[in-house]
Amino acid sequence: MPKRLVTAILLIVVGAFAGIGAYSLYEKSNTLPVNLSPAYPVQGSLNANVAPEGVFPTIANTVSQTVVNISVVKLMPHGRPSKDDPFYDFFNDFFSPLYDFGMKKHYTEQSTGSGVIVSPEGYIITNHHVVSNAESIKVTLQDRRTFKAKVIGVDTKTDLAVVRISAGQLPFIRWGDSDRLFVGDFVLAVGNPFGLSHTVTMGIISAVGRANVGIADYEDFIQTDAAINPGNSGGPLVNTRGELVGINTAIFSKSGGYQGIGFAVPSNMVRLVMEQLLTNGRVVRGWLGVSMQELTPALMKAFGHGSLKGALVSETIKGSPARTAGLMHGDLILSFAGEEVKGPAELRNMVARSKPGKETEVTVLRSGRRVAIMVNIEELPAEPEATRIERMPERTGDAFSGLSVIALTEDTARQLNLPKDSTGVVVAGVLDGSPAAEAGLKRGDVIHEIGDRKTAGLEDFQRAASALSKEKTVLMYISRQGKKIYITLVVS
Repeated sequence: MPKRLVTAILLIVVGAFAGIGAYSLYEKSNTLPVNLSPAYPVQGSLNANVAPEGVFPTIANTVSQTVVNISVVKLMPHGRPSKDDPFYDFFNDFFSPLYDFGMKKHYTEQSTGSGVIVSPEGYIITNHHVVSNAESIKVTLQDRRTFKAKVIGVDTKTDLAVVRISAGQLPFIRWGDSDRLFVGDFVLAVGNPFGLSHTVTMGIISAVGRANVGIADYEDFIQTDAAINPGNSGGPLVNTRGELVGINTAIFSKSGGYQGIGFAVPSNMVRLVMEQLLTNGRVVRGWLGVSMQELTPALMKAFGHGSLKGALVSETIKGSPARTAGLMHGDLILSFAGEEVKGPAELRNMVARSKPGKETEVTVLRSGRRVAIMVNIEELPAEPEATRIERMPERTGDAFSGLSVIALTEDTARQLNLPKDSTGVVVAGVLDGSPAAEAGLKRGDVIHEIGDRKTAGLEDFQRAASALSKEKTVLMYISRQGKKIYITLVVS
């Protein structure tokens, strides 16, 4: 064999082996390390983040058997509900006005929503706003059977309701652990948007622990971009195991339709509410008796705290467990029952889950020191009605630059929903662009303290104001619409 031919063959063989080796190295460099693999096993090597072909259709088919259409006839007072609110209910409304001699007295509203069967005995979870003011409720199953439903219990503070139909051996959904959800996990939303029954959409978890959304009193929402629309309300949000991880409750929308932001009540909260409704007929929540606010960077600095975590006590309610135990406004709650407190919304949910009558340790930061306080948690009482707040008349009176104040009278305190023996000065005017305006002071605010000085009246206020140095950040304790909060102001 010629020498040149042998050399050529050897070069081809060496090149082939080199190519195979390079390809192997490339493949290894593009494989996730073991510790980055998703967390939840589904079947064998399957997991909740990466669903293989065929899993989603199986989940959709299984879950859809547990999803119901809820049709409600309501008797409403005159005047139709507004749909301008960006948190538009998941309803498809059909209005039928009733008239009496040309004057509209009331109308019936036919609404459709969704629900999910959680037990073979016919218990169904949905939203309170789906079945509120219901004259009659009709539930339609996937197999098109229809039943009249009875409301077993509702919880307005979480916008949840439990209804029941008289049927046995029904398919029901499995409960999932919503605390094990992570941003980026795949989820499916199932419901009846715009009356299109058993519609399935897919998305991811966009955020967890969403609060201060303004939908319910107790918020710990799961946010998702799974397409949900009017009619999905009360339907399930499920993981890739087909387990219930949330109840779809609201969407953020300026058009009334899908815009990529939906909110669901986490399943752990749903399950707790349902168990209490079935056991007690109502939801019993723990009560601490404090008003709280979020820490801002300015407040964090003013209180000498090195983190934005914690719940700042802005007020303790008279006769509450907090005041009895010695909690004070200005305390920064760092932990509750041994659990770290990230913010007011989380603390509110922690307290709500506490059993009334249980003594609980609360750790606070007070004057730079950690203090442990034992608090005897009580049951949450009924809330008093808020007093109407009237606008204050404009008057003059020099204080900080751009800020005018007036004395707080007993009549003014009543209008501002404050106890009649309250002390302080009322903000009568705030100049646009002034330090007071930049700090967020508003007309009608009542100033109780400036720094460490109480402002019982105008003279106290003037003395406290004149004692401050320019370009200094001062902590102010105020009342706004009946609630006490802290703000910071830079004196110019």
